[in-house]
Amino acid sequence: MTAAPSADDMKRWLAAVAQDQDRAAFGRLFQFFAPRVAAFMQRAGLNASEAEDVAQETMVAVWRKAGMYDPAQANVSTWVFTIARNLRIDGARKSARAAAGVAVLSYETPDVENSAEEDTLASERDARVRRAMATLSPAQASVLKLSFFSEKPHAQIARELNIPLGTVKSRARLAMAKIRAILEQEP
Repeated sequence: MTAAPSADDMKRWLAAVAQDQDRAAFGRLFQFFAPRVAAFMQRAGLNASEAEDVAQETMVAVWRKAGMYDPAQANVSTWVFTIARNLRIDGARKSARAAAGVAVLSYETPDVENSAEEDTLASERDARVRRAMATLSPAQASVLKLSFFSEKPHAQIARELNIPLGTVKSRARLAMAKIRAILEQEP
């Protein structure tokens, strides 16, 4: 097994993709991230096929949006996994709308500012998530905040909270299940 690329390597590769559409650099990014994104998506509850689809979509987005990456905002890994997470959320929303019988249009929209309606919906969604988070135990809430909002790996959370890694994973899984159940009950 080869060593993981350094953060500087990943930044160089992404810059080469952004500036020159460098296929070799993209290949290295793809080789490193695609299996990791797929595994992450499976841990998030997707089946293997869905996880692979999200990984593929993520890497397509990396190719297309490489020029939008800002190293001052996040490291490459955080940026890639944020794209993956957002694609997973978008997919879940489409599935929920489809299951509810709402027409789902499948086309790409250009990057534009959100409309007032989209801002309102986002605000409502955020309020729903905050209400659901408020129902968690303090232990579950702290693990979830560190994991999702601070984007810390479970091992680091375990060290910071001085609890076993398995406890971190259990709390995160239980918290997510509780939040998911609450959000599914709300209209």
